[in-house]
Amino acid sequence: MTTEELRALDRSAVWHPFTQQQGWATEDAPIIERAEGSWVYDTDGNAYLDGTSSLWCNVHGHQHPRIDAAVRAQLDRVAHTTMLGLSHPGAIELADRLLAIAPRAEGRAPLSRVFYSDNGSTANEIALKMAFQWHRIREPEGRRFKFVYLDMSYHGDTIGSVSVGGIDLFHTMFRPLLFEGIRVAPGDAAGLERVLREQGDEIAALIMEPLVQGAAGMLMHPDGYLRAVRELCDTYNVLMVVDEVATGFGRTGTMFACEQEGVVPDLMSVAKGLTGGYLPLAATLATERVYEGFLGRFEEFRTFFHGHTYTGNPLACAAALATLEVFEDEDVIDALQPKIALLGELLEELIAPIETVRSIRRCGFMTGIELVDFPLEARMGHQVTLAARERGAIVRPLGDTVVLMPPLSIAQDELRQLVAITAEAITAATGAGTPRAPAAVAPASTPA
Repeated sequence: MTTEELRALDRSAVWHPFTQQQGWATEDAPIIERAEGSWVYDTDGNAYLDGTSSLWCNVHGHQHPRIDAAVRAQLDRVAHTTMLGLSHPGAIELADRLLAIAPRAEGRAPLSRVFYSDNGSTANEIALKMAFQWHRIREPEGRRFKFVYLDMSYHGDTIGSVSVGGIDLFHTMFRPLLFEGIRVAPGDAAGLERVLREQGDEIAALIMEPLVQGAAGMLMHPDGYLRAVRELCDTYNVLMVVDEVATGFGRTGTMFACEQEGVVPDLMSVAKGLTGGYLPLAATLATERVYEGFLGRFEEFRTFFHGHTYTGNPLACAAALATLEVFEDEDVIDALQPKIALLGELLEELIAPIETVRSIRRCGFMTGIELVDFPLEARMGHQVTLAARERGAIVRPLGDTVVLMPPLSIAQDELRQLVAITAEAITAATGAGTPRAPAAVAPASTPA
């Protein structure tokens, strides 16, 4: 088919996520047909820098030979087999590798069990169900039905994960369908302690994104907050669930964000970068204490009754194992550090002086560029993405915050090109004039 034929068929048949389709029909969005490294190519042959890692998941770039080879080799063995009553080598080996790299801290029991699912939403929903059932088994007549979550948090789009979502634009519509939760202000440890002190015997778990609230526009937590939350959960016997779906696999400059404050949660969800952006796969990691709470005789019905058809899919596990091997063999985290520093320099030089940029928030390779106020109907964040696309880069806004989250493998010259295009796009879309005093840029190593 020609590009126009594909575009017409798309408009007549496809319903896109997080997209107002009435507006979509008036835009000629690129139709991506291939990719390589940090670049994607549309059906007309145009090249674009992938400034969003194909929605934050493509950590090692497109068509990485190690991951390609691993998936092809797995196809010669088995593409899918259920994990209900069966197992397979890839899932077993991957679980072992995940636990080996999971956050650790002296004096704390490590994460020791892996439960597979398909995406970040389900990984978080599994963690919530595990926390609820764990308390229910221990105290059958107990009242621990509630969950604490942060304002402006995002944990996915299934009903359970929406129940602990704090972004009203995404979540308010569905409130009549949701279970009860307690919303607290991020960064306010004293406020959280009041809630736990007053309602702790009704709370099953607290769930949070560590260091950075991604979908909120890269909102940063103050130093020590994550550690303070861990200590409060211990004090009030509340399970701590950490959502590393977006922050995991190098995004904050360490393999997992929890490492930066020496925190080991009771439950941790991972997805996105787990397979290098190749195939859907997620995992919920649990401590042995949580796992043992579900052990018992069959007739006690302590079983965790949850599962998915594609849980632990062998192709996805093969991609994930290769992804972790690339992290190790190519020293990805160490190689990322100079690029993190370069990104900071480029943002200071090219983005901060633009008069329509209010602030820049950054942790590692996660960046949010917040624009000054524009009328809602202007959709200025979206206009910036259109201008960037015209200049050869794919970026995506969260409201009027422009997000940059390129592949960890991006070359330094490509990173320079991406930030330069973003600066040009902001200037063009917002009509920015003479540069003024630079906007504040949050440091990468110390979220604030």
